[in-house]
Amino acid sequence: MIPTSFPAKEEIARLTARALLEIGAVDFNAREPFTYASGLQGPTYVDCRKIISFPRVRSTLLDFMAVTVMRDAGFEAFDNIAGGETAGIPFGAWVAERLALPMSYVRKKPKGYGRNARIEGAMTEGQNVLLVEDLTTDGGSKLSFVDAIRETGASCGHTAVVFFYDIFPGTRERLAEHGVELHSLCTWWDVLAEAKAAESFDAETLAEVESFLNDPRAWQEARQKG
Repeated sequence: MIPTSFPAKEEIARLTARALLEIGAVDFNAREPFTYASGLQGPTYVDCRKIISFPRVRSTLLDFMAVTVMRDAGFEAFDNIAGGETAGIPFGAWVAERLALPMSYVRKKPKGYGRNARIEGAMTEGQNVLLVEDLTTDGGSKLSFVDAIRETGASCGHTAVVFFYDIFPGTRERLAEHGVELHSLCTWWDVLAEAKAAESFDAETLAEVESFLNDPRAWQEARQKG
C-alpha cells in the first residue's frame, strides 16, 4: 500500500534511530572497538540487516523511506526500484511494493556465466531508477551500482538508504559529482541523540562515541598511539 502520511523529517530521524536501538541494530563499545572493512577501528556499529526480522519496525521504516523519496524526489519520479546486492535487495523489494513500481537488483559484479549480467529483473532504456540500499558510509559502493544501472541505458540520479553515517566529509559531494542525490532516514548523530535521551549506554561510552563522530581519524590515531 502506498503511504499517504508524511511525518516531519526530524520525527522520521528520531523514530528510525529509536527503532534501530530498540532492535539491537546499534552497538557502542569504546573499550573493545569494532574493526571495519577498511581495517580501521571505531566504537560504533550498525547492522541494518536486522530490520528484516522485525515486522513492525520493518513496515514503519519502509513507509518512512517511501514518503521520504516521494517528498524529496517527487511522486512520479521513478519507473523502477533497484536493490543493491545483497543487503539492498529486500529493502528494494519493499520500497517497490509501496510505490507500486517494478523491482530489479544490481549485482556487485557480473555473475560469470550465462548472460554475465549485473542487472537482474527487467530494466529498460530510458527508465528512471531509484537505487535502494540499507546504508552508506562514504558513498563509494553506490557509484559502481549506479554505473551498472546506467549501462542499461536507464537513468539513476537518486539513492535511498535507511542509515547514513554522515561523519566522513565529502560524501554527498562525491555522489553529487556523479549525478546522484542521497536520501536517508537517519544518521549517527540522530542515533547518538536518541541514545543519550534514552540513556541506552553509559555516559563514558557515549562521550567516546561523540568524540569519534566528531573526528573519526583523530580518534583512531589516538587509539593507535595509545
